[in-house]
Amino acid sequence: MRFFRNAEVKAELLISMILILLFAAPCFFIEAALGFAMLGLGGLLFIVHFLFLYRRYRKIAALSDMIDRVLHGGESLAIESYTEGELSILAGEAEKMTVRLREQAAALLEEKQLLTDSMADISHQLKTPLTSTNIIISLLKKSELSPERRAELVRELERLSAHIDALVSALLKLSRFDAGTVRLKKDPVQLEALIGRAAADLAVPMELKGQALSVHLQPGAMFLGDIAWTAEAVGNILKNCMEHTPQGGRIEVAGEENALYTRIVIRDGGKGISPMDLPHLFDRFYRGKDAATQSVGIGLALARTIIVLQNGTIRAENAKDGGAQFTICFYKSVI
Repeated sequence: MRFFRNAEVKAELLISMILILLFAAPCFFIEAALGFAMLGLGGLLFIVHFLFLYRRYRKIAALSDMIDRVLHGGESLAIESYTEGELSILAGEAEKMTVRLREQAAALLEEKQLLTDSMADISHQLKTPLTSTNIIISLLKKSELSPERRAELVRELERLSAHIDALVSALLKLSRFDAGTVRLKKDPVQLEALIGRAAADLAVPMELKGQALSVHLQPGAMFLGDIAWTAEAVGNILKNCMEHTPQGGRIEVAGEENALYTRIVIRDGGKGISPMDLPHLFDRFYRGKDAATQSVGIGLALARTIIVLQNGTIRAENAKDGGAQFTICFYKSVI
């Protein structure tokens, strides 16, 4: 029996018997009946103490067995059966521990599944341009290629290389957010500075397409956030609008601040978003039917991640008089 293998139990019972004998022995010298009475009373107290001790250790052993079963996927702890103070507290803490362990196990499983899905997405996204690159390299090795054809293949190779570089860069940024390693600042961000920074990289391609950027911002409008990462998000939205705006078209940006939020509205001059694409526009690796050929389907997903982490929201819709419209709100309190 495990109860009697416990060294503390054996020591406690032995000490109790010794104390009973020590108290009963002097009584025998006074009177034999007194000695037997003291011995009987001591024996009765010993039995009562033994029963309570045995009951307590049985409950502790049962609790230990339940914890072991829970840790191996069994049922939850039946803490309602523990009415004693210390054991009830111990059972309650054990229940909290097992719940926490299960939550961590579920989170780890979810992260593992997310990593698996991400690796599958990355593999799928890289496979096509890498295959095309290998084909072009094998063609370039042929000596009979004309200079014109060789130059054409080199341009295509450069395009594929830029595509892979953009894909890897976007994936690295997303992975940093997934891993929780990005610490977004909470500095005052002026909308004028934000839009200027976000649109800087698009100035040349927009000029080549003859597009105009019309900006109307409330003077002094601002919000608390990270200007670098927010410029990345707004830049991705502007890039999407540029790709869907025809030659000579216009992209409009408006911004304002009120007591509840700071709002940025970006609108392109395209034909709008397909109703089939609207629900999936911010999904990772989603490319709508009108997506640009060089699109990797990550820009809008990254933009949404950055905005949401700054207590913001983003909504895409079709404007009443045509074109796609993106509305970003940065709230002044937690929503």
